[in-house]
Amino acid sequence: MRHAVVMAGGSGTRLWPLSRAARPKQLLDVVGEPGGGAHSLLAEAFERLETVLPAERIWVCTAARYGAQVQAALPRLRPDRLVLEPVARDTANAVGLAAALVAEADPDAELAVVSADHVIRPVERFAAALETAYDALATHPRALVTLGIRPTAPATGFGYVRRGAATGVPGVAEAAAFKEKPDRATAEGYLASGEYLWNSGMFVWRARTVLDALADHLPASADGLARVVAAPAGPEREAVLAEVFPTLPKTSVDYAVLEPAATEPGRVLVADLDAEWLDVGSWPALAQTLAQVGGNAVAGLAVTLDSAGNIVFSDDPEHLVALVGVRDSVVVATADVTMVCPVGDAERVKQLLAAAEERFGPRYS
Repeated sequence: MRHAVVMAGGSGTRLWPLSRAARPKQLLDVVGEPGGGAHSLLAEAFERLETVLPAERIWVCTAARYGAQVQAALPRLRPDRLVLEPVARDTANAVGLAAALVAEADPDAELAVVSADHVIRPVERFAAALETAYDALATHPRALVTLGIRPTAPATGFGYVRRGAATGVPGVAEAAAFKEKPDRATAEGYLASGEYLWNSGMFVWRARTVLDALADHLPASADGLARVVAAPAGPEREAVLAEVFPTLPKTSVDYAVLEPAATEPGRVLVADLDAEWLDVGSWPALAQTLAQVGGNAVAGLAVTLDSAGNIVFSDDPEHLVALVGVRDSVVVATADVTMVCPVGDAERVKQLLAAAEERFGPRYS
């Protein structure tokens, strides 16, 4: 049967000080709703999958410290579908752990892997592309299928995948090559060629297939995860997981599985997703989900005078943020931190957090 797992373990440090270690971005109500109010990225990811799958076949993989918050945020998530990582060991091990547990529940499972920090509109196009990727496994059962986003601009912040030969499945091609984040000129060439898609970091494969790929390319992780699922579910398995998981080699699923598998013709496929796609990994990205007020992206109580191009966020309904003559800045007010930076320096927020931790310890993390 078809299953899906939402990867929701990141801490979202580039959205500090709104996103904190104890409450990361995927759990914050930051996505605006048409009638007012907001919901979390995680809730949106879960509801998006429900257009394709029943709730009982949707899993969530997150850090153990977020488990209770995730369960509270997703009342339709079955408790036995919550996968908890005791420590972060990058995406290869998170995906592998989820695949091992899904395969235990359903040895023939087809598994989609999606992120908790994407906004995708319209949802109908996402559902259609996901169905197409699942369908590709019928004729290519050993395939690793990645969802590629049709690019709308020469973006330099995303990886790319180049389409190769057709597969016979409409909308699905062989993945000829994966490319790292390019410079502007290279990205413009990719866009002009029509051969490249943004690599979304979403995948569809048989659970058993990705475990076999880990055995081929990352055997230490494959062996460790096999030890985990060999233990009886419950306290004994949790003890083995706590012992084994921190020892697994820390690496990404792209580097450990997809890139080496792509050297085998026809093993990695790409399904075309033509939709509005936003990876909410920074303040400028989040700004695209916020209301536009007087030329500024605003959430919370704010007033501006002769100010434009700003991102203004206040998480206190009683705290007014007031701007005069401010241009192209990020202004974020929380109960214990106020941050101001030029929009062009938004990618340095992670460095700013590190500086705050060095000076004040984890108090503001």
